[in-house]
Amino acid sequence: MKIEKDRVVRFHYAVAEAGKEKIESSKDVGTPMAILFGKGQIIPGLEKAMEGHEAGDTFTAAVTSAEAYGERRDGLNQRIPKKHFGAQKLEPGMQVVLQTNFGPRAVTVEKVGMTVVDVDLNHPMAGKDLEFDIEIIEVREASEEELAHGHVHGEGGHQH
Repeated sequence: MKIEKDRVVRFHYAVAEAGKEKIESSKDVGTPMAILFGKGQIIPGLEKAMEGHEAGDTFTAAVTSAEAYGERRDGLNQRIPKKHFGAQKLEPGMQVVLQTNFGPRAVTVEKVGMTVVDVDLNHPMAGKDLEFDIEIIEVREASEEELAHGHVHGEGGHQH
């Protein structure tokens, strides 16, 4: 069964900035990632590279920054009251996840003051071309419930 819109895909991945060491791998976690294909749950370039593959396929995919996390944008900096970071010890260059009105957002700490923290709101991988090693574990039809909910249920997916 080939990967196409509205199918459930379970896969292992490793990602690296182009020409560098891998940054993360789902095998380190042990559980393959599970997505409802065609719903924008992964970066666009990776979704394009996976389409048409099937269980058992292994391949590499080069994804440009434009098809990944976008280009780096200047001026995406914000000064945030320190209390929003809780008790964690902050240092410049650190990446932290902030809870925002629009959900969690990865930011990079630029400067830590007494009461405020300056952060860069660009995604940490913005402006970077990425390379993925992909292993497709399973491709199956999504259930009516998964389609209605817009995500995968069960192993590697969302638990209710």
